[in-house]
Amino acid sequence: MRNVLLATAALTLFAAPAMAQSFNDPQWTGSVGYTHLDSGDDSLGAITGRVGAKLSRYIGVEAEGSFGVKDEDITVAGVDGTLEHEYDAAVYAVGTVPVSPNLELFGRVGYGTTSLKADVAGVSATEDGESLNYGAGANYFFDGQNGVRADWTRRDFTDDAGGEIDTYGLSFVRRF
Repeated sequence: MRNVLLATAALTLFAAPAMAQSFNDPQWTGSVGYTHLDSGDDSLGAITGRVGAKLSRYIGVEAEGSFGVKDEDITVAGVDGTLEHEYDAAVYAVGTVPVSPNLELFGRVGYGTTSLKADVAGVSATEDGESLNYGAGANYFFDGQNGVRADWTRRDFTDDAGGEIDTYGLSFVRRF
């Protein structure tokens, strides 16, 4: 076992200079759009902004942040109230498959935090949740810089209450 670990470490040292060469000039992207959050029972909406860097042709990183713009009316024990998406933030590792010069498919996996607020009969409660996130999508560029992005991401919450939220996004994306 020790020999396998030593061999793996040695191969990593040989591969590191090649990886560093491809990371020198990342391709940056930014996007802004609408994200629909669906937990099965409740439906919320948010404006989402992202910034990402493709470190090589197939591998990149991405950070995103959202704030709520569409609330959900709820009823708790016969009393009406609202559920609000306050904010979320996440970071991702992104794998990309270029299909053509204008179309690329991607998968992503990351970690995020989400804050929701419920207000029922003048009583407010805020719930923050950490989540493991994974999803897929596509970017289509009209020209070399401007395009659209469609994506789906599942947020799998890690706390005791657990739960999942599926998000569906449509955004304007720009390469820099």
